[in-house]
Amino acid sequence: MMRVFFLSLYLLFAGPMAAADTACPPGEGEKNCMVQAIWEAAAGYPADKRERLRPIFLNTLALSGDTALLAEWEGRLGGVAAPQPEYPDYIRERAEAELREADWNRFLQRAQAGLPPFNIGRPELMAAGARLAPDTATRRRVVEAMFALAGPPQPSARPLENFERGDFGHVLSELAMETCDLAAFDRAVQLTVEPDGLRYAFWRARITGGASALASRVRAEGAREDTRHVREALEGYGAILERGYCPA
Repeated sequence: MMRVFFLSLYLLFAGPMAAADTACPPGEGEKNCMVQAIWEAAAGYPADKRERLRPIFLNTLALSGDTALLAEWEGRLGGVAAPQPEYPDYIRERAEAELREADWNRFLQRAQAGLPPFNIGRPELMAAGARLAPDTATRRRVVEAMFALAGPPQPSARPLENFERGDFGHVLSELAMETCDLAAFDRAVQLTVEPDGLRYAFWRARITGGASALASRVRAEGAREDTRHVREALEGYGAILERGYCPA
């Protein structure tokens, strides 16, 4: 009886892909394989940590719109996806309010000077402005202003020396991932506090066209007790599940 129990437990957390520490197959099989690899990475966590990860995992799967895949994992994990309600986007609302009172020139001038409302959360507020841009040229202008404010990468600097540079790097990486701009992404990710982070590896893979090779890394680094590894994998691959890959 105990043997059956442990076999069932192994299949739940490892599944058919556990034996092979390899990349996932590209194409149709990638999605099933990758989400399996991500959950495998959580197998060594204490039960309470896996329990906290379960809704995040299922909600990430729900982004794919693949109801069959979601139903399979809801059955396996004994839970249901329950995405958080859509709360007001206060940062976007602040950017919209600023643009109602001024044109793009004034928006950028106040941002560069760090005047209210840009004295708090300037990178995020400027990123919201970039997403509100009416055309590609205006968006690029905002993005270049963000790069200028962030300054050049400083690999030797300690992570806490410049919070804002790291924040600019993060939001600029996300903007580049959304618009499939590889050059801007590679430039932005060097400003982050963790350029080689798993989240950014998945975001870059969305642009380049394949995340399958990252499955090996997800499994290999899954022995850590810190759940940040799995959370980063979910955030990174979640962008691919939700948006798909960039056009070739």
